[in-house]
Amino acid sequence: MPLLIIFLFFLVLSWAVSSKLKSKFKAYSKIPINFGMTGKEVAEKMLRQNGLLNVQVNAVKGTLSDHYNPSNRTINLSPEVYHGRSVASAAVAAHETGHAIQHANSYSLLEFRSALVPLQNVSAKVLNFLFIALFVGAMALPGMISYNLALQIIIVCYSIFTLAAIVTLPVEIDASRRALAWLDTASITSQDTHAKAKDALKWAAYTYVVAALSALATLLYYVMLIVGGRD
Repeated sequence: MPLLIIFLFFLVLSWAVSSKLKSKFKAYSKIPINFGMTGKEVAEKMLRQNGLLNVQVNAVKGTLSDHYNPSNRTINLSPEVYHGRSVASAAVAAHETGHAIQHANSYSLLEFRSALVPLQNVSAKVLNFLFIALFVGAMALPGMISYNLALQIIIVCYSIFTLAAIVTLPVEIDASRRALAWLDTASITSQDTHAKAKDALKWAAYTYVVAALSALATLLYYVMLIVGGRD
């Protein structure tokens, strides 16, 4: 029951933040920026001015599906951002370009987060196998895996998820900082539109805060279970 409460609480919180982000993006998508540049053009100009000529800007399907892929050095923008000529599209495009600059500068936290990705994938597979094993054990093979061993495995996996979520926060904040500084110095945003770009990226950051808090709360729940069992 406590785990269900944690899950539902953060599900509702995540939905609320996501809804607010979408409403902000929708509103700021109607506000034009200086020079009428598209998100693609903003990203390409920011790349050029930072000497990054080996990064490609692509359009990908989905809404708010924007991301930077360090494995093939591509900035992938959703259709609304790629073709958009607004404060929202400029802010998002510059933010993702900020990740490309982090990568080029060997930003330590970005490299650390990238190194955690394989561990996250393995942990997810381990948890899937473990939960299936626990279900089968409860239904047909009692004692297949001990309660304490299962908790220890879960704690290790969630520790990796939590660490990755926490490390993501400064990485995203730094990318937004780089984006906002460049948008200002390049005169892409004006005094009024700059505040809106900052607000849009602030709400995007809140989604990562919620994810980190959710992972941490779940981890602490399992830690309390195993500590309580020992007591």
